[in-house]
Amino acid sequence: MNILVTGANRGIGAALLTAAQDRGDTAFGTTRSAGHDTLLPLDVRDPASCTALSDRLKDTPIDLLVCNAGVYLEKGMPADALTDTQFWADTFATNVTGVYLTAMAFLPHLKRSATPKLAIISSQMGSNTRAKGQSYIYRASKSAALNLGRNLAVDLKPQGIPVGIYHPGWVRTDMGTNAADIGTDDSARGLLHRFDALSIDTTGCFEMWNGDAMPL
Repeated sequence: MNILVTGANRGIGAALLTAAQDRGDTAFGTTRSAGHDTLLPLDVRDPASCTALSDRLKDTPIDLLVCNAGVYLEKGMPADALTDTQFWADTFATNVTGVYLTAMAFLPHLKRSATPKLAIISSQMGSNTRAKGQSYIYRASKSAALNLGRNLAVDLKPQGIPVGIYHPGWVRTDMGTNAADIGTDDSARGLLHRFDALSIDTTGCFEMWNGDAMPL
């Protein structure tokens, strides 16, 4: 299976890339950092960058596209200190617009696959039901990513491309901190199982890494 994982230079993305490769998949990872030896260059915020990588992969079919790249820029900031609109713009550019640009750029590659799938890494912090205050920018962006994914699921269903949206768990990463519940390897293995199970019948699902349904 050919898999493309965005934001694979660290954390969950890096673990997903390694787990996929370890089980025998042909997996490509991306990073927006220049000069990386093994990862492909991609800035999901930039339409030209998305087009450039799509062109570079040419006729390569992609069986699974994982939109994982994300940022949490206001982490640790008080809720009343988020008046700098650049925080909002930069977060949404990566966490929402970046998902859309990536999906659109690689849609032709998905269509070349016999079993295409699109996976979007959101968060339980995007759940309206589980709104707990604070982290307004990040929560709003992940809620928007969830909404985008569910609308993509509707529009891509007639083309035979299922879309799943996933909460990776509270994971021990730079974003999740060492206090988190699970490691990146556990999250990655669980997510790969969820991606394997994704089908047209379950398109639009919002699930945890372990298969539990997430409330919208």
